[in-house]
Amino acid sequence: MTTQATSQHRFDLDWLRVFGILAVFTFHSSRFFDLGGWHVKNPTTYLGVEMWIAFLASWLMPLMFIISGASVFYALRAHNTGKFIKDKVLRLLVPLVVGIFTHSIWQIYLENITQGRFSGTFFEFLPHYFDGLYGFGGNFAWMGVHLWYLEVLFVLCLALLPLFRWLKIGGGQRVLDRAGSFLAKPGAIYLLVLPIALLRTALDPDTFFGSGDFGGWGLPIYIVFFVYGFIVISHDGVQQRIQELRRVSLVSGILILAALIALYAAWGETSFGTLEYVVVNSAYALLSWCWLLAILGFGLKHFNTSSARLPYANEAVLPFYILHQPVLLSIGYFIVPLPIPDLLKWLIIASTSFVTIMALYEFVIRRVNVLRFLFGMKPLRRSVQPAPTAVPQTGEITTY
Repeated sequence: MTTQATSQHRFDLDWLRVFGILAVFTFHSSRFFDLGGWHVKNPTTYLGVEMWIAFLASWLMPLMFIISGASVFYALRAHNTGKFIKDKVLRLLVPLVVGIFTHSIWQIYLENITQGRFSGTFFEFLPHYFDGLYGFGGNFAWMGVHLWYLEVLFVLCLALLPLFRWLKIGGGQRVLDRAGSFLAKPGAIYLLVLPIALLRTALDPDTFFGSGDFGGWGLPIYIVFFVYGFIVISHDGVQQRIQELRRVSLVSGILILAALIALYAAWGETSFGTLEYVVVNSAYALLSWCWLLAILGFGLKHFNTSSARLPYANEAVLPFYILHQPVLLSIGYFIVPLPIPDLLKWLIIASTSFVTIMALYEFVIRRVNVLRFLFGMKPLRRSVQPAPTAVPQTGEITTY
């Protein structure tokens, strides 16, 4: 049975969105200490942190795209295409463009001076920001550094809008309902891993669209997760099945994680095109899907209830996401060179950054309509003060 978009507010999606952004914060606060390259690095890096990062990456951004796809399902109405596009421009495109020409410059500057590619002040660096494209040997952060998610999501929302309208309010409703009915059958939901595994093994990681620089996955795979979110949330039977299988999914995810660690210990890094690469990346895709189903299952089961804190936290998600990486890098830049234990460094960076971000949000951004606009938030009415306990209206779903 297809879900009625106006029947209820999905608090579970709000909770999962908040959980996802906090996980993104944890992910990036750990990047100072993993083995991979990043904007600012600690002098000592750790294999254990690298494994932690790989685990988080297996489900983190896929979860965000699934939530976004589910939110699009609720946002679409029969006669609101113009409003939908306007909302995407205001909530995604505006903060992306603002970020490209403000705090992205600061992040690229920190990367350049940390890695020895530039010496001088921030203002001396400004003209060099427009020297070539970042990711292609230059500096201009055309995808907004960590804001690439907003850019990709904006493009997907517009590109897939005709398909989603057809599926929800056009002739494709029957197709969507049949797909949901099939996926609601015992075990069928696990078959959705097949396109993910195929793309994961077929996309060359040395190419742009196969690169794992975007949250650990090639960009085309996010299209699949985005569509999956739309399909899953459209059918009550699919959601019920995911709830029923949540423990199976969790146990499976733990077992696959252990198997992948064993494979890594035996084979190390595998090369694209080899049998070992196919095995490892197919298992990684299955790991991702099992953990996603477990997270969704427990969320659907236990978190579809409101809280006095939820509206405040949900409204803060987008500004928090926009601010978190420049704040982390700014504080981390001064902390990682200090001669103190690395665990203490992480604790200082993470705690100080969190407090700073929330202070900027609460006392500056949240209270000024111009800044709310620049950070993708809805304006406050003149006679209304920020109200952290305000309850969203029925059917009102945040769609980033």
